Amino acid sequence: MGIGSNLISIVELDSNGFKHSSFETIHAAKQLSNAGWGPVTAIAFTNNNSLDTKELFQYRADKVLLLVHPSFETYNRWAMTKALESLIEPNSTILMGATIHGKELAASLSATLDAGLASDCIALEPGENGALTARRPVYAGKAYSSLTLEGDKHKICTLRTNVFRPEGPDTSLSGDPEVLEVSPASNLIEKILEVSKSGAKKDITEARIVVSGGMGLGEPANFKLVEDLAEVLDAAVGASRNVVDEGWRPYSNQVGQTGRTVSPDLYIACGISGAIQHIAGMSSSKCIVAINKDPYAPIFSIADYGIVGDVLEILPLLTEEFRSLLKP
Repeated sequence: MGIGSNLISIVELDSNGFKHSSFETIHAAKQLSNAGWGPVTAIAFTNNNSLDTKELFQYRADKVLLLVHPSFETYNRWAMTKALESLIEPNSTILMGATIHGKELAASLSATLDAGLASDCIALEPGENGALTARRPVYAGKAYSSLTLEGDKHKICTLRTNVFRPEGPDTSLSGDPEVLEVSPASNLIEKILEVSKSGAKKDITEARIVVSGGMGLGEPANFKLVEDLAEVLDAAVGASRNVVDEGWRPYSNQVGQTGRTVSPDLYIACGISGAIQHIAGMSSSKCIVAINKDPYAPIFSIADYGIVGDVLEILPLLTEEFRSLLKP
């Protein structure tokens, strides 16, 4: 049995439901569909054949396919790859979020299907004869490259979060998912034995506002100032690599070349000097505010707004001001 469409959006779930990056992949696929690439099929992996999929239809998926198996209770890229391998029809275009899981699944699927892969895309442009040109940042965000996937092979793209934003759900749209119980190979080379969560309130890659702290905070206890501001702004908490290396914050908070790449509407860098590795992970933010006592800190070279001063004094003032402005 095939999927029935050559334009596929792989969606992700977490404990709160569908991740917003899933709606972005559907939106990007719909743009290709409107250019004549056919209907959009959204695929979700689940162990629950009664999963509520109305949001996927409301974000304009033409078809929703639930791949059901007990092993999909948690993310398992090998089981998911094996489940997709026999279903994806020839010459398909497959889009998924450039999340931790999305990047891993895309690479695995690319190797299995012998498919072209463009990662961390910020723009997609359909061309003639089914060619697809993807624009993506390179050299730590200092330049951009255009990669064209063509020919009769599968095309796989991972999309940077917060770039392909849909207008919003159309609540008048609805549909019924197609449920397909699958049986991934029993001799899987890896199995998920346990999932340990860091307890972070928000995924920094999907947050619209990120407040990040660096070594300029002085000590771990002072990260409470970053958390207070983040709570007022309904933001995610980020951190520099040095902070993570020192054990002040978990790796899931790390922003940078060896951490997470974020593209929020607002990025507030608190006591972060702005090493190139950190800038690589947040330079695509729409508005950057930097707070640092060193007026020559590299972070100011890319900041839209800069505050020179002691971050320990400035953060409480910002928090109270925002609390006053945003109170109901």
